[in-house]
Amino acid sequence: MREISYSQAIAEAQLQAMERDPSVYLMGLVLKDPYGAAFGQTKGISAKLGEERVIDAPISEAGYVGAGIGSAICGMRPVVEVQFSDFVMIAMDQVVNQAANMRYLFGGNISVPMVLRGPTGGYHSAAAHHSHSLESWFAHIPGLKVVLPSDAYDAKGLLTAAIRDDNFVLFLEHKKLFDKKMDVPAEPYEVPIGKATVKREGTDLTIVAWSFMVTKSLQAAEQLEKDGLSVEVVDLRSVRPLDEETILKSVEKTGKLLIVQEAYRRCSVGAEVAAVVAEKGFELLDAPIARITAKEAPIPFAPNLENYVLPQNEEIVQTAQKICEAVAV
Repeated sequence: MREISYSQAIAEAQLQAMERDPSVYLMGLVLKDPYGAAFGQTKGISAKLGEERVIDAPISEAGYVGAGIGSAICGMRPVVEVQFSDFVMIAMDQVVNQAANMRYLFGGNISVPMVLRGPTGGYHSAAAHHSHSLESWFAHIPGLKVVLPSDAYDAKGLLTAAIRDDNFVLFLEHKKLFDKKMDVPAEPYEVPIGKATVKREGTDLTIVAWSFMVTKSLQAAEQLEKDGLSVEVVDLRSVRPLDEETILKSVEKTGKLLIVQEAYRRCSVGAEVAAVVAEKGFELLDAPIARITAKEAPIPFAPNLENYVLPQNEEIVQTAQKICEAVAV
């Protein structure tokens, strides 16, 4: 099997979907070659399939996201990219008031089979306007699916599934993952939306994470293993729908839960995970649930300040140790 990057996996999933289905097309800012989007996620597609199916839109997120939704209602399967996921806020009415509601409002007679892609997250010195982690906003809304792959294999499989889905899917790609390579099959395949995966087996502590926080959690788990702690890392992969069964099954095994998220603490996906375990698996816990999140501040530009605000490996390690030590005592 060959190694390709997260960015290449995204481009390949789109190309294969377009070759399979003529109703699939791309729209966004500077998607055509030679640029191929801000992080190369559409590189090579217009050169191979022609510029008619790769539309470079003007800088008007409300306009081109709305146009994509309209075309989806009319039978197309658009994959629309906002250059940074922060800019989805400009199209909130189109996404939350329109796309999320239409299937319900029309009794199932209308669907919106559209994927809205966008780079997310910090650790990139991109400052406050380009570093948000907004998945919790959209996970709150019925009618939307929210997907955050943590590696190249899942990026290709989840995007393939998202393009084939008859619902609106928000697909968030972390900027720190685009260059990360791994083995990815050349043929098309699907990773099911709404199904978490255990990235690392363990018995002493469960860490639930998603997107780039899976990378940090796995690194922390390796370090903790040297201290004699066996850490299980659960990658949610999608935060709506949320795979409660996999979370609870892991907590039943370890008895302890640490949630690691890049987003802010209040009203977040991490808070929802904690609520699910507290409501449905309280008797499984041997220690209080702990959470690691971004600090309550806009994301700074300066790397030292950004690293202070966002979760770091050492914080994960120290928190995990405290949880396990408290139980041991």
